[in-house]
Amino acid sequence: MANEKVLAINPGSTSTKVAVFEGDKEIFKKNVSHEASELAKFAQVCDQLDYRVETILNILKEQGVTIDDCAAFAGRGGGLNACPGGTYEVNDLMLEHARRGGGNHPATLGPQIAKKFADQYGARAFIVNPPDVDEFSDVARVTGFADVFRASHIHALNQKETAIRVAKDLGTTYEKDNFIVAHIGGGVSITAHEHGKMVDSNDILWGEGPMAPTRAGALPALQFMDMCYSGKYTRDEMYKHLTKSGGFVDHCGTSDALELGEMIKKGDKYAELVYEAFFYQIAKQIGSMAATLKGDVKAIILTGGISHDKSLVAYMQEHVGFIAPIEVRAGEFEMEALAAGAIRVLKGEEQAKVYTGEEPFKNFDHLKK
Repeated sequence: MANEKVLAINPGSTSTKVAVFEGDKEIFKKNVSHEASELAKFAQVCDQLDYRVETILNILKEQGVTIDDCAAFAGRGGGLNACPGGTYEVNDLMLEHARRGGGNHPATLGPQIAKKFADQYGARAFIVNPPDVDEFSDVARVTGFADVFRASHIHALNQKETAIRVAKDLGTTYEKDNFIVAHIGGGVSITAHEHGKMVDSNDILWGEGPMAPTRAGALPALQFMDMCYSGKYTRDEMYKHLTKSGGFVDHCGTSDALELGEMIKKGDKYAELVYEAFFYQIAKQIGSMAATLKGDVKAIILTGGISHDKSLVAYMQEHVGFIAPIEVRAGEFEMEALAAGAIRVLKGEEQAKVYTGEEPFKNFDHLKK
């Protein structure tokens, strides 16, 4: 049997998740925390490369885990130009774009760390379904302004992995059928997956769809415009309000869904209304994605941390269960997804894609006369 040992690497803002898999079997998993004082020594995230590599090696050594026999290293991607989904072999252009294009997002370290290990141990380096995946249909991009386009900002890695897993469990394939995947956690992305492509979704980065624990989601445009021009907020303050102190935080002072649940148990009627509105907005978004797929939906998949909440699942059963069966895959499977993408390539089940930097969409000028 071919070597299917893979080290998966998922860099975060204050930690780096690492895991070793042999085929479907998890051998080791660890979330390595980084002291804020250590990270503060680096002016840019890309400057942390050697520090993160050394930290990972030290943890592996402490645990007695060897990686010199890995067939591949799979890193979380980021900072790239928009690209179709899939497993990509790390190349020089990808590394260049990751270094310059990701600002201070830690995911840009994923391909750099993977490549460094791959070169050291004579293996292959991959990224899998990075945050930059964009497979939208053209009609999904159009807005009410000719020069404003909708874009794909989705929990692509976890969404695609859960859809692949559910399809297999249902005796079909991700490419054969259609699915609606709702990632419900710190962010909420609800996406129409049509024959293996994420053709439409709400935008978790630019602000669409349901509110989330810290995010405002969609807002009435004119009321929001008045807030922006009220003189009460700078641009940076409004950005933080939309992304860090909206949603549950603005309404109830907490970003913790469990804490919100405790407030409801103690009789807080406003917290109860806000949580129901959260469910309601998710259900509406699922309904809109069903329309995108013309009602041809194999399953509605609930994933992300808040999908552990049985009251959420019951609400979705009642409100959107008529569309398709509800499949719950609570939590996230990002480490498994990174390894699985690399293993599919190693086994010849999937062709590794080449990152060219060519974006799937620029504008509609070629259609205008």
